[in-house]
Amino acid sequence: MKTELPRWATGFVLPILNLLSALLVAALVIHLLGESPLESMGILINSAIVNPEGLAYTLFYASTFIFTGLAVSIAMQAGLFNIGAEGQMYVGGLGLTLAMLAFDAHLPAWLLIPVGMLGAALFGGLWAFLPGYLQAKRGSHVVVTTIMFNFIAASLMNFLIVKYMIPEGEQNPASRVFSSAAAMPLLNAWFPALGDTPLNISFLIAIVALVIYGVAVWRSSWGYKLRATGLNAHAAHYAGVKISRTIIVTMLVSGALAGLAAVNSVMGSTHYLSLNFPAGAGFVGIAIALMGRQHPVGIFLSSVLFGALIQGGFDLSLEKPNIPQETFIFIQGLIILFCGAMENFYAPAVLKLINLRKGNK
Repeated sequence: MKTELPRWATGFVLPILNLLSALLVAALVIHLLGESPLESMGILINSAIVNPEGLAYTLFYASTFIFTGLAVSIAMQAGLFNIGAEGQMYVGGLGLTLAMLAFDAHLPAWLLIPVGMLGAALFGGLWAFLPGYLQAKRGSHVVVTTIMFNFIAASLMNFLIVKYMIPEGEQNPASRVFSSAAAMPLLNAWFPALGDTPLNISFLIAIVALVIYGVAVWRSSWGYKLRATGLNAHAAHYAGVKISRTIIVTMLVSGALAGLAAVNSVMGSTHYLSLNFPAGAGFVGIAIALMGRQHPVGIFLSSVLFGALIQGGFDLSLEKPNIPQETFIFIQGLIILFCGAMENFYAPAVLKLINLRKGNK
């Protein structure tokens, strides 16, 4: 009798069952709030998916989530739980902003945008380096150090923005607005139906990042060493994999991906650095990595789902005052619960059905 689930079951069936469970609990909560779950779901889907402008906002949010989801996922491949993507994204925004403040008056857009992305990736990667180094060389658990670094990043950014970056005479705790050359090109220039939305080429860059991630993890020798380290570090060590180097490099890449998440928010939308601009995107990346099973397709679909919850939830709370915006934070928490802590809740039942079906043949 088969004792392990096939890949299609763990990669598709279980996530779908977990998501449906979360949505069923959410439907019960909406019912208790005095609204129809089916009507509410219809409003959410229409606002976030069917309406072109709503879809554009969904994909705009998803662009950021793809990068934070990739940041967490690539660390998970090596057996590392990087929950510091929030702080790495925050510091990545600092690197991007410093590049913009230094060069936005001198460089053309085709050169300025890559420089900003490089600054975001560099600062995000460096912020993840020390937790990776401490894990590899000193045995300090990366979960503890990345939590600490989130708080350090928040305090550091608050100090730098308030003390040094607010233009003279301004009250808003933010840097100056970047020049127009620093703005990411909007996709509505090619697709007018998207309307006046902030969806920009960061979405296309995120898709490219998903492809590169898939090739690097499953089609390269480095990816093999990465996954071997995550599956069994001791066996990988005896096979010749340098565990310390793999951990440090993985955390650098993870931090760089989290730093790149700032590009969509800062260069694609606000065009300045503001306090708390990540707005929890780094923590959403944890849910996306868990729900997407660290697979490129799963990460993409999970990112779109969370983007739809934000966009559709906002419009739904306007149409249904009985459903507050905080309800959708609760739904995100349910998804994390079912896809994370309870990810194998349905595994025994699914395995029993598979064995039963095979026994009847």
